[in-house]
Amino acid sequence: MRTSDFDYHLPPELIAQTPVEPRDSSRLLVLHRATGRVEHQGFDQLLEHLRPGDVMVFNQSRVLPARLYGRREDTGGRVELLLLKQESPGIWQALGKPGRRLRPGTVVVLDLAARPVSLSPRNPLEGKAAPSQAPKITVLSSEEDGIKRVRITPEEDWQQWGETPLPPYIHQRLDDPERYQTVYARQSGSVAAPTAGLHFTRSTLDHLEQLGVLPVFVTLHVGLDTFRPVHGEDPTQHEIHTEYFKIGAETVSALNQARSDGRRVIAVGTTSVRVLEQLALKMVEEGDIELKPTAGQAGLFILPGHHFRLVDAMITNFHLPRSTLLMLVSAFAGREPVLAAYREAIERQYRFYSFGDAMLIL
Repeated sequence: MRTSDFDYHLPPELIAQTPVEPRDSSRLLVLHRATGRVEHQGFDQLLEHLRPGDVMVFNQSRVLPARLYGRREDTGGRVELLLLKQESPGIWQALGKPGRRLRPGTVVVLDLAARPVSLSPRNPLEGKAAPSQAPKITVLSSEEDGIKRVRITPEEDWQQWGETPLPPYIHQRLDDPERYQTVYARQSGSVAAPTAGLHFTRSTLDHLEQLGVLPVFVTLHVGLDTFRPVHGEDPTQHEIHTEYFKIGAETVSALNQARSDGRRVIAVGTTSVRVLEQLALKMVEEGDIELKPTAGQAGLFILPGHHFRLVDAMITNFHLPRSTLLMLVSAFAGREPVLAAYREAIERQYRFYSFGDAMLIL
């Protein structure tokens, strides 16, 4: 298995730059694992493939306004920071531009005027009481992979100055930041959206329950690996960064009952897949016969050959070449069927990546 085995060519014009409206008007490619058969439908036809008693698992993480702009306190130079993961109150892992110049001891003062002119002119502080003093970010350390450890003071004010971070392949302005949030997002902590969930409307969720599908929720805060391709040819040597996850008693109870009854568990997004398979692995390692409520760091890297213990079907978007997410989907449905489905999606002009169309794998 090589990283290049998960490569494909995508015409740039198929990278979705804006979301469709309404959310559930995207297209839906249905891949049947048993036969490799592909169907082309609309996302609003999703319920045709669901059954009463199915348990559908959603990641309720909410995207932080984690992109910050400011100026160096010493030189006045512009700085862009992307917060990745909170280590403790006020202490974060971050990426910065210009990264090499942000050495330990550098102090950045947040400044709305430091934003690129191409960004939306909306002031994040509009309609809010402005803090008496702009927050400062101090670089504490710098790692070889470019990640900085930074301290934010005062810690409670920085979100008022931040903007929703969009992936680097999206070049158009997003007029409504809520469009990069799922309608069920509750727990703040991600730096990228769990994008498979962006297709769901509140009406869709209502229709699921009317059909007898049980929606349950987990939390996984999406972090750095969303932005990192696999560079080496041996994906098993790729270091995946851990991400905080939590799964509560109510969700665990529903999953245990579904397993006992032989009902399907359908994961919405690769983040939900990772939570479920991490939970199942923990059950096996500890010799338990049932799943238990858990919180911790998800570090499971799912590659072809992985034995899926809990996920029976998944809803996902179309992922970047050579990415850990494409490898996960290939582990679930097989590399060749997935890449064949991707080729067919490209031929039919599907929209790809975060704001793109959806895929249902049964």
